[in-house]
Formats: sequence, structure tokens, C-alpha cells
Amino acid sequence: MVTRDVGNGPVLGTPDELPDGPRRRGRLVVHVVIGVLVAIIAGGWGYVMWSMTAGGSEAPAQVIMFDVVGPTRAEITFQVYKPDDREAVCRIRALDVNHGEVGSKEVRIRAGEGSKQLKESLDTSAQATSVHVQYCNLV
Repeated sequence: MVTRDVGNGPVLGTPDELPDGPRRRGRLVVHVVIGVLVAIIAGGWGYVMWSMTAGGSEAPAQVIMFDVVGPTRAEITFQVYKPDDREAVCRIRALDVNHGEVGSKEVRIRAGEGSKQLKESLDTSAQATSVHVQYCNLV
């Protein structure tokens, strides 16, 4: 083991013995540029998320019940909430045990009918384990 006689002071010296470093300038500019970039990215992400919701043209749907009738057929009962003067298109999906799509169907709800409860059946290519409304959009 190597030892050194340093007396009463620290081995590397004290902060007063170190030379002064160069002064940093322009930190405010760097922080402003980073802030502007973060604001642009956040605004872009917000726009992407807003546009994915079809700009407010959704018609909310609620599944009341579904029934798997057999290995090639499933039924779903759901409620769609929409304005009386607008038409809506809903897509229903049947999924298997691995969450793979085994059937789908688009359902049109005419204008002049407000909120409505529907019962639909769809053919499936394999045994379904769940049926749900993927979306309902106003047309």
C-alpha cells in the first residue's frame, strides 16, 4: 500500500488552489432554443392525437351484450348515440382467443334516427371469444 504524507491538507488541494475555469456565455440562448423545440414537438404531437380522433366526428357506442352463437357466428347488441340529422357508420369486430380478428362488419345508421340500440350478427372465420364496436363515425 502506498502512502503519502500530506500533512493536514487534502491530497488534491483545496478549491482556492484550483485555477478559475472559463466563463460560460450564451446559456440563455441554449435554453430558449431547447424550449422552442420542445414546444414545437409537443404541439405536433397534440395535432397528431387530435387528428386521430377524426376531429370530433365520433358517435359514442356502448356494447350492451354479445353472444358467440357458434364457431362461425357471433351476435352483438350495442347502443349508438348520435344526432338525429346525421348518418353514422359503425364497424364491429369479432376477436379470437389470441385477439386476432376473425370477423368484421360495417353497419350504417340512417339520418333521421337519433340514438339507437342495434342487434347485429356477423359471420366469423373461427371461434370468436369477444365482439366489440371498433368505431362509430358520423358521416
